[in-house]
Amino acid sequence: MSQEYIIRSVKDETAFIDKHPASRTSMLIVFIALGGVFVDAYDFTSLGIGVVQLKATFNMTPFEVGSITAMMAFGAFFGALWGGYFTDKVGRFKMFLLDLLFLVVAAIGAALAVNLVMLLAFRFLMGVGVGLDFPVALSFIAEFVSERRRGGNLNLWQVMWFVAASCTGVVVLPFYLAGFGNDLWRVAVGFGAVPALIILLLRFRFMNESAPWAARYVSLTEAARILQRTYHVSVKVDPDALSRDHAKSQKVNFFEIFNSKYRLRTILISIICMTQSMEYFAVGFNLPTISSHLFGKDFIYAIMGAICFNLFGIAGASVGASVTKRLGVRHIAILGYMLVITALLLFYLGGPDLPLSLSALLIGMFIFGHSFGPGAQGMTMAALSFPTRVRGVGTGWGQSMVRIGSIMGFYFFPMLVAAIGFRSMMLALVLVPLAGLITALLIHWEPIGHDPDTSDEAILYMTPDSKEMPAP
Repeated sequence: MSQEYIIRSVKDETAFIDKHPASRTSMLIVFIALGGVFVDAYDFTSLGIGVVQLKATFNMTPFEVGSITAMMAFGAFFGALWGGYFTDKVGRFKMFLLDLLFLVVAAIGAALAVNLVMLLAFRFLMGVGVGLDFPVALSFIAEFVSERRRGGNLNLWQVMWFVAASCTGVVVLPFYLAGFGNDLWRVAVGFGAVPALIILLLRFRFMNESAPWAARYVSLTEAARILQRTYHVSVKVDPDALSRDHAKSQKVNFFEIFNSKYRLRTILISIICMTQSMEYFAVGFNLPTISSHLFGKDFIYAIMGAICFNLFGIAGASVGASVTKRLGVRHIAILGYMLVITALLLFYLGGPDLPLSLSALLIGMFIFGHSFGPGAQGMTMAALSFPTRVRGVGTGWGQSMVRIGSIMGFYFFPMLVAAIGFRSMMLALVLVPLAGLITALLIHWEPIGHDPDTSDEAILYMTPDSKEMPAP
């Protein structure tokens, strides 16, 4: 700690993060923050791979199956709304620990469920934990990494999601081969407690409060301590600033994200989050079922097919994260929507005689386009579009829109397939990404290269008639 840095204001603290090279532990902390996303994705997708066994255990109707899958989304909706608010109210670190406690308890409880009501209750609790985690994880990363790496690091959450979705099959496969039969869904769901507990311990050991949040709502002195622990340099507060440095009360205005400055970007975030979620949970969540349709009824095809399709998701998300700074979030979302629409149309136009290999390739193209584009960009845009004081609220709102889309997707897929068939359902689904594409083409908001904590301070002095302007 030979070099000493002096901070005099919140702006100095932000400038320090943007200009200072990352420490050796910085990427580790990013992945620990994203570890909750891994658990979230695992918990959401784990039931999909054992849905056949779940039906047999509780003799469930199609509506009850939809309710089981949608119940977690209902919980996540409420968790995201309130979680985003309290992330801004009490800070990032406390919420980081609380949400994983929910996930550990809920995973164990759901795996041990003896009836449908008990399973529904713990799936709802699991959803609350997921809803709490997304706003805090993405808000923290947006405040932890430099502006140059921010978009790409945030987009890594989608990579983590598809890695977790692939792990569901990897976890279940040996138990299937060992002959667990109708208890496979319990193994898949209960195993979610293991990574949740590991991530909880890692967060407690390695993570601190967000320095930008602490600078605004605790003190510059506390922010300096956090920067010093994180970057292993000496950070001091200017003596003149110390006289003004005191704890501040954080009053969170939930409705600020709907004012004239933020309204259009909130609409864009809402549509991208909702449409990407509908398309994913209508198709991506049901990859095991789709694999059975394409490859055969044996459960091994459901597992292996889902793993293979999720590899397309990992590839798409990785490419998206690598080009975020160069292309921008909005343009990546537009390109992704185009890929998704093309894949769905070709799948339908190929007809029932479409070769198996081409059918599988088009599903893979759908997953690639989704994870590259709108699947990642909605939540990344939410985390980058609002200042620290309401970043949790904005990210929580985006996540709540994701959950509305997932609820619709959970019910949309089985009911539409039952009514018009799988192939026709894929054609009808085109309307969802088309709505997202049109919205992204009409609203020209790009958060990459735009720091809302500095450029949006003029909000305080703007008139009610001020217009939304895209970042240059």
